[in-house]
Order: sequence, then structure tokens, then C-alpha cells
Amino acid sequence: MTDLQDERFDRRSIPPDVIEEPWTGPDGWEFRELDWPQSVQPGAPRGSVLFMTGRADFYEKYLETFHDFHVQGWNVTSVDWRGQGGSGRCGPHPHVGHIDDFATWVADLVAFFDQWRVSHAGPHVLIGHSMGGHLVLRAMTEQRIHPDAAILSAPMLAPAGGGMPEWTAQGIAKFMCAIGRGERRAWKPIENPLEPYVPRQALLTHDAERYSDEFFWFRERPFVRLGPGSWRWVERAYASTRLLRDRQKLTRMDVPVLVLATATDELVDHATIERAARLLPKAEMKLFGPESAHEIFREVDAVRNAALRSCFAFLDRVAPRR
Repeated sequence: MTDLQDERFDRRSIPPDVIEEPWTGPDGWEFRELDWPQSVQPGAPRGSVLFMTGRADFYEKYLETFHDFHVQGWNVTSVDWRGQGGSGRCGPHPHVGHIDDFATWVADLVAFFDQWRVSHAGPHVLIGHSMGGHLVLRAMTEQRIHPDAAILSAPMLAPAGGGMPEWTAQGIAKFMCAIGRGERRAWKPIENPLEPYVPRQALLTHDAERYSDEFFWFRERPFVRLGPGSWRWVERAYASTRLLRDRQKLTRMDVPVLVLATATDELVDHATIERAARLLPKAEMKLFGPESAHEIFREVDAVRNAALRSCFAFLDRVAPRR
């Protein structure tokens, strides 16, 4: 494969054979689901991929990556996390990302995965980006889901501290929750929501056109927009990432894992990712440097192609067609 990009693919429209529909969780919460099945043709599909996005994400941002896997023969599914994208909101402000506890998201993932695995052909592969990678790994290390393989893209195994000790950051968040500000935003928005802001782009991707796709979808589907996390989100993020430092849980988790990471990532702590990858018994890493920012699947073509080749080669080894 010399070039994985398909110039004909339109990142700003939903393909006609994609199914968008609600999924109702065990507690009655309505989630937004995307399903992109393989066309009816002789032979079985390559398998099925479940892609879980990051904090404040929505599945439209990753249509191109869904396409990359779909053309390789995979069924592709994604579902917006509770409280973001098209899956409602958990707090009073529609643009603040709030959650009571990350355990809620883990339970949602487990419930969805169990139904998805029954209804979709194997092998079954989980892909998680950033916060999604954190939650996928947490569910696997807690032995609550058992995919055939997993791919973690820039997983949020610890937030980048910005020079502040972790205990200090969590302590501030705890204090803000204690004085009744748990549902309020923990930081100020850094941009007009409909106008790309270059400093933010530098944290996410070097590809200006792919970055601007996000703002197209904000205009096309305003309900997907989400801004800063709440103080409760911050406090619970630190508590949840600490659970992923349990050495015994990591060393017992035997699902094959490919970790895509960026050594210069400014949103998640790279050293924590490397430590976890060394402890996972069936993990391997594809490491990028300054050529890639946080959103590896939305980077420039050279980075995306390298990441995708690593993914497909990894899956051919550990999750062959059944």
C-alpha cells in the first residue's frame, strides 16, 4: 500500500450506506450510534471495529478513518459517549463536558460492547482515542470486556500536567466540587466555536483542512459542539487515570494492543503511556515525534498513512480473518 488516502472521499458528508440511529442503554439513556456495515457480497467481512472517540469529540470527526477501515473490509461502528456529541448532556450547560464518574462511561461501554459483539461479525476490534483510549483500557484491565485486539491512539492515561503536580490539580478540582462548582467549566473556552483557532490546532494536528472539518460540523450539526470539561470531570479524570497504574491489572490484561503515541504530545502524558505499554504483556507501540500532534488519525497524510499501515499490519497478525 503506497497511499491510503482516497481523494474521492468527502469528510464533510455522511456516506449513503452509513446508518445513524439511537441506541438505548440499560438505564434508558439514549445514545447516538453510527454503523457502517460492509455491503452485501460473497464472503464474510474482515471483521468489526468499534471506534470510541475522545473528550468533547463526536463521530463525524473520524469519518475519514472509518472509511479507511471500511475499505479494508471492516464493519465500522461508533457511538458518542454519554454527555457529548449527539448523546445528550449530563449537566445543565450544553457546552460543558460533565460526568458524575468515569465508571459511568465504563459501564456504558461494557453494555454497548456486549450487544455489539453479538450482532457483528468477528474478529472484534476496539479502537479508542485519547479519553476513549483511557476508557477502553480501563474496561479491559477490569476484565469487563474482551475484544480480540485493541488500538489505543494517544490514550489519556494521565493528563498533561502543564507543570502542576497531579495532587495539586486534583486537590483544586476537589475543592471546586466541594463548594458547589462541580458542574461548571474548569477552564475558559479558547476559541470562537465556529472559527478555527491556530494555537488550539497546534495541539491537535498539523493539517489545517482536517482541523477545519470540526468547525464545518459545528455549523452543520450544532448539537455536537462541546466546550471545556467540568470541575467534576477534572477531578474524576485524575481518579480514573490513577486506577490504570495498577501494575497487577496491567500485567494480567492479555488482549493484544497497539499503542499509537506522540512523544511531544501536549495533552496527555507520554511517559505514563510508555510505562503502561511496557507492562502490558501483548502491547506494541508505534511512536511519532514532532511530526504528529495529539490527533494522530487526523494528522497530515504522511503520519496518517504510517499509523494506518501499523494498524492494518498489527490486525493481520493478531486478529486474522475467521
